[in-house]
Amino acid sequence: MSIFSQRKLPEWLPSLSPQIWILAFGRFLCQTGTGFTIFYTTIFFVNQVGLSATQVGLGLGSAQISGIIGRLLSGVICDSPKWGRKRTLLLSCILSGIASFLLASSHNFSTMVTGNLLMGFAIGLYWPATETIVADLTVSENRKEAFAVVRLADNLGLQVGIILGGLLIVVTGNYRTLFIIDGISYLIFLCVIYVAIQESYQTPTSHEKAENQDHAGEVRGRENPWIHALHDRALLIYVIVNIIFTLYVAILQNIIPLYFTNFVKVPTYPKGFSTEIITCLFALNTFLTVILQLPILRYIRHFSHVKALMISASLWGISFIFIGLTGMVNYGNIIWAILGLGISAIALVCYLPSASALVADLAPDNARGIYLSINSQCWGMGYLIGPPLGGLIFDQGKIAADNFWVGMALSVAGVIFILPHLDRALITIKK
Repeated sequence: MSIFSQRKLPEWLPSLSPQIWILAFGRFLCQTGTGFTIFYTTIFFVNQVGLSATQVGLGLGSAQISGIIGRLLSGVICDSPKWGRKRTLLLSCILSGIASFLLASSHNFSTMVTGNLLMGFAIGLYWPATETIVADLTVSENRKEAFAVVRLADNLGLQVGIILGGLLIVVTGNYRTLFIIDGISYLIFLCVIYVAIQESYQTPTSHEKAENQDHAGEVRGRENPWIHALHDRALLIYVIVNIIFTLYVAILQNIIPLYFTNFVKVPTYPKGFSTEIITCLFALNTFLTVILQLPILRYIRHFSHVKALMISASLWGISFIFIGLTGMVNYGNIIWAILGLGISAIALVCYLPSASALVADLAPDNARGIYLSINSQCWGMGYLIGPPLGGLIFDQGKIAADNFWVGMALSVAGVIFILPHLDRALITIKK
């Protein structure tokens, strides 16, 4: 573990617990496997397996149904002294590996749905647990930096996976191998967790349990943590906003690749952008999230979480306009695509660490897993809505697909309208 010592890290890197760096390394490995499949799943099941865009959207959306259950369970067992964060992560990796191998062998709608249901449940277990570990090992002052570092590792892993996955498709045309590699990456991450990650849950002492602390401390008395969370006005407002943000991310990852493939007019290619071009475009997107994560963090670290989210929302709106122009115009398609994905990368960098740090700061100490479980549920809802909605609209033809981006850009106005209410709720808590 000494190789992760803070003293051996460059001075420009954040000073964090060695466990954060180990977890970041494990997440890099895990997300490398995810990068092999994340932008190619819809293309594979629509253009190779032969399912409709609506079927694929429903299949991907089904993962969020089981994901809701997984997130609820994860929130409970993460905060349980009999189970904890580490075991939750281990179980998630085992189930994710099995699901990846099942998707690799899928030839029809039923097996695709089964694989996605299992994967959704596993990912539902994963996110509250890994985010809670980060929150456990940090304090409010460096929490945004810690979340930025692990998100940087995620994005760097995706970058490597997307590039290698695209090369594999170009050379072999074998999409199924992508899912096998994804499954192997989860098994490697399993080994990293088992060997190097320590349990971060700390059982409160009897004295701590008896104290009635404020909102930033423990849930008062014997109040059920779930009841406490569901009565937290700031958290509930945040949930509404975060569902919309995660819808944007789901559209970026699952819907835009299909739009580029089937609806962009390219004279030199029969349908739209080739696999090689899509690989390069999304590699650029993830590359920008990697190189911009820490510089942008240094810029927004002095902003409140809400102001950072407002910046992100505005950038999402601009990116959707450019994505729509990619399919609406007959010239310069690639330029509009680069602009759209480039701006979405900046929007993502502003959003991810700020959102996670906001919830971690909001959570009482003995309900951190539950609060971050609710945060993760927003991702489940976003991915539950996004792929089926996009698939259904795309099946209506090109005009509907082009207008979809206009609607997404206009939706940003709703986010910007809600965020000041969240800011006021947070100010009330501080008082």
